[in-house]
Amino acid sequence: MLIIYTIAIHLYTLGIRTAALFGHSKARQMVAGWKEVPAALAKLAKGKPAVWFHAASLGEFEQARPVLEAYRQRHPDHQVLVTFFSPSGYEVRKNYAKAEAVCYLPMDTPGNVRRFLDAAHPDKVFFVKYDFWYNYLNALRQRGIDTYIFSAIFRPEQYFFKPWGRWFIRQLRDCFTHLFVQNEESLSLLKGHGISHCSLAGDTRYDRVNQIVQAAERDAVVEKFLEGYDGKVLVAGSTWPPDEQLIARLRESKKWFPERIIIAPHEIHEEHLHSIEALFPDSIRYSECINALTQSHNNTFTHSKVLIIDNIGLLSKLYRYATVAYIGGGFGVGIHNILEAVAYGKPVVFGPNYHKFQEAHDLIDLGGCMIVDEHPDVSFLRKLFTDDDIYHAASDACMQLMRRNLGSTDIILKTVDEK
Repeated sequence: MLIIYTIAIHLYTLGIRTAALFGHSKARQMVAGWKEVPAALAKLAKGKPAVWFHAASLGEFEQARPVLEAYRQRHPDHQVLVTFFSPSGYEVRKNYAKAEAVCYLPMDTPGNVRRFLDAAHPDKVFFVKYDFWYNYLNALRQRGIDTYIFSAIFRPEQYFFKPWGRWFIRQLRDCFTHLFVQNEESLSLLKGHGISHCSLAGDTRYDRVNQIVQAAERDAVVEKFLEGYDGKVLVAGSTWPPDEQLIARLRESKKWFPERIIIAPHEIHEEHLHSIEALFPDSIRYSECINALTQSHNNTFTHSKVLIIDNIGLLSKLYRYATVAYIGGGFGVGIHNILEAVAYGKPVVFGPNYHKFQEAHDLIDLGGCMIVDEHPDVSFLRKLFTDDDIYHAASDACMQLMRRNLGSTDIILKTVDEK
């Protein structure tokens, strides 16, 4: 099995390098980033304690932040190293101020692992949710370095639990000091396979979105867009074309549908933005609104009823302006983050591909959301916009979900500090 794994890693690395040669932007970023790893690790002082947090991508990094920042506060003498596998994480957070070093994680070959760990010299390691790299985990075990994973979630269909997965499940049993999981199903699954060093700690994303909501500032552009309007507002976040097409059909066919819509698409390249503008002729881009505010052209806002967010980083504070939030991705590989809307107490709507997301199942059970398909029964959605009692019950369900899931960070670090 190790031979097969090694061949797969080398082929994967070759594939990335080949894609980079042919101009694939993310592959080029990864190859260039690998070259910068030694310089990044050189920023870590020898002889001073270091803790390493690895996040596959940006979403996992945001999941890690409550633990990372609380750990740093409790251990101010420790250095922090952050690594990413994906450019979508590294390129956004490469200048993260609360880490001494930020870099890509080199591919999981024995030589790369040895050089990386010699240079990083971590005393503790935290993986977030997933990313199980055999050579890294095995080397950490051999070096006696405490290694944790948190906000993990396990399902019976994962390769660990297949008849041929014994080699992989040994990673969980032998290489981790402790595994912190999101739900009881994961805990039972691990214990049923002889892994006892695990515990239920929930999902640290709840702590993170709570931080975001507490710190979020109001947005002058959105408030100008909504000025003088006291009706319902739909905020649609991380949308893809099927999401936008559904919203456009509902808006056209349902008189009760909100007059004002804010759309923050997942991708903001021009082709996508033009397709949204074609669906919503009475739309205006956020960037146009900024220019109008700067130049005091208030008439720019007069005839626009749909605001298209054409930049990155605003979505988490926009949900405060929603009556209901639509979360995109449910007609593709899976829904995007619903918790940023839930943290504001906003009922959420999303497409049918939500099954891998524990928070979605929990919110469904509480009655704080609605699932839509291409031809949805929108009776509940209509009630969210027209029936105050239904709306407040759904909003209360969102806040109940938040309240009962806060505190994962403290659970994790209490256990770590006791080890």
